[in-house]
Amino acid sequence: MRHFNTSLCILILVSALIFSCSIKDKKTFSEAQWLKKIKQTRSEDFYVSHKQKGRFFSPWMIMKDKNFFDVLGWKLFSKTDYTKEERSFLPKVIPNAVQRIKNTQEDFILWIGHNTFLVRINDQYWMTDPIFSKRALLPARVTPPALSIKEFNQAIKKVNIIISHNHYDHLDRASIKQLPKETAVYVPKGLKKTILGMNKKQVTQMDWWEEIQISDTVKLVCLPAQHWSMRISQGRNKSLWASWLLITPNATLYFGGDTGYFKGFREIAKKYSAIDYAFMPTTAYQPRWFMHYQHMNIKEAVKGFDNQRQNQITGSLTLTVSF
Repeated sequence: MRHFNTSLCILILVSALIFSCSIKDKKTFSEAQWLKKIKQTRSEDFYVSHKQKGRFFSPWMIMKDKNFFDVLGWKLFSKTDYTKEERSFLPKVIPNAVQRIKNTQEDFILWIGHNTFLVRINDQYWMTDPIFSKRALLPARVTPPALSIKEFNQAIKKVNIIISHNHYDHLDRASIKQLPKETAVYVPKGLKKTILGMNKKQVTQMDWWEEIQISDTVKLVCLPAQHWSMRISQGRNKSLWASWLLITPNATLYFGGDTGYFKGFREIAKKYSAIDYAFMPTTAYQPRWFMHYQHMNIKEAVKGFDNQRQNQITGSLTLTVSF
């Protein structure tokens, strides 16, 4: 028993030392150093192989896996330095969404909630990362969706779905399963089998920079993002994460998905230079030491938008932010 107690004490002391060093490192996080690191990344790395030993990664800046002490520090000891305005702000969904959808044949963009947008364009409906559920696995949503999944199915009979990655607040099993079985779903590589298991038959998985012709006049492009992936049923980075570009005769729309700030915004705008709408994510960006790689704060979301706008050759870019 004495030997056990001694070993336990040593383990606790070593763990505390490692943890205290870990927390000390986090407190030294510098926005200036982070921006410098981004500037040092190379544009050519957006086009190289991004899968190794069965796991995907972002080759321009590889994300270091979080360890137990990182997660413990985030959950128990980190301050989230949101301003009073940030804490109190709750975006409002549009009222009477179902009636508005039913009463128009015009193109529109409807924010349903979180990263779920419904777009009617070129006589087609598109929806990003649909989540109508009250919870994303465990965390509860704060803002209710603009309409329920039942109302959605009553109003719209055919929709195309775009998924950015497999995290529960972007890929909600209950929502996907309740959409019509014939719904066309477009996903990053490694997610096809998962979606087929959610009562769907038409699933297309795509890699970064891959393009697919939806019709004679409509094209969908899978593009890089700076994030990661994991579900209970799918190991870390076993499936890809992505942003998307929808090109139609009426407008071209960029969906950022979930991503940290990176040079990819500029590179995408150089290659596709007539974007009309940019959907930029800004959520869960505090504490910065823990979230800076995979999530943008508000300033970074606007900067990413500016990167795209400044590299536009034609078109007038409009910013839409998801929370």
